[in-house]
Amino acid sequence: MQVVLRSDVPKLGKRGDVCEVADGFARNYLLPKGHAILATSGITDQAANMRRAREVKDAHDRQEAETIARRLVQQVIRIPMRAGPEGKLFGSVTTANIADAIAEQAGLHIDRFRLQMPEPIKSLGSHQVPARLHSEVEFPVTVEVVRA
Repeated sequence: MQVVLRSDVPKLGKRGDVCEVADGFARNYLLPKGHAILATSGITDQAANMRRAREVKDAHDRQEAETIARRLVQQVIRIPMRAGPEGKLFGSVTTANIADAIAEQAGLHIDRFRLQMPEPIKSLGSHQVPARLHSEVEFPVTVEVVRA
């Protein structure tokens, strides 16, 4: 059965895509939940318009992400923390702390979930934190944890 997706569905497609799916999957999941509508000739034209709008929005989002990346790659974000004599922190620096410091020092608001740290920073010094603002824009943010 051919359907047009009304929203992004993981492992199937994005909004506006025309997909061939199993009849049961369409009848039992996609159509009742409002994730898709049956593909007819008029609806496929609307799907093309949705795809064009999605591509324009994606290009705009990518351009914004690249602009932010160019500004942040050049800047060092300093975070003051209390630390012991060996440089071990009393606590840790998390993505929320880094996002707040970026907003304060660079004037840019970045969602903390866009910063990809496997574990919090627990020592003084300079650290590279990968940030992914768009599927095609990934860059390192230099974070320097200093003694408060």
